[in-house]
Amino acid sequence: MNQHKRIEILKRLQAAIPEPTTELQYASVFELLIAVILSAQATDKGVNKATAKLFPIANTPQAIYDLGVDGLKEYIKTIGLYNSKAENIIKTCRMLLDKHNGEVPEDRAALEALPGVGRKTANVVLNTAFGHPTIAVDTHIFRVCNRTKFAEGKNVLEVEKKLNKVVPDEFKIDVHHLLILHGRYTCIARKPRCGSCVISDLCEFPDKNID
Repeated sequence: MNQHKRIEILKRLQAAIPEPTTELQYASVFELLIAVILSAQATDKGVNKATAKLFPIANTPQAIYDLGVDGLKEYIKTIGLYNSKAENIIKTCRMLLDKHNGEVPEDRAALEALPGVGRKTANVVLNTAFGHPTIAVDTHIFRVCNRTKFAEGKNVLEVEKKLNKVVPDEFKIDVHHLLILHGRYTCIARKPRCGSCVISDLCEFPDKNID
């Protein structure tokens, strides 16, 4: 795919999705961090249901730490991998209290040092909470980038590197959410909705589903 086509794709997605942002519900950087940790292999809708009960009770590192692993599990047991997520979140809260004065650090290395926080989670927090031009690649973005040929790669890191190379600076803040929302609602996994897609004529997917 050539760069002219990529820029046109981004312009059309930006016009179609004028306010691209996460669908996770949060009211602070810490709440966002917890929601993103919980969202691994889970839906945003499922996470929002759990955090709607959790955050009114505990939405600071100290408050969640005080719940303990078992107490936290009661709030997140509807989410996949809740046992390991509860343990990681309690450890993360302890580390935030001990090393960062209870604040979420605006630093990739410090974020990735937190239990349960990998590169993707760090990218989401840096982008969504702090406005860094980082690009997190999840399953939706990986699929969209490879299917359309926008930024092909064999794994998420390859796709992330390619996106950082080909996405112009003015789109880097929003491209993560533009692609994830496009993948979630239009370029869906099993049967992409090519007939209603705003970039179908630019997409290089050979098996378009035009109905």
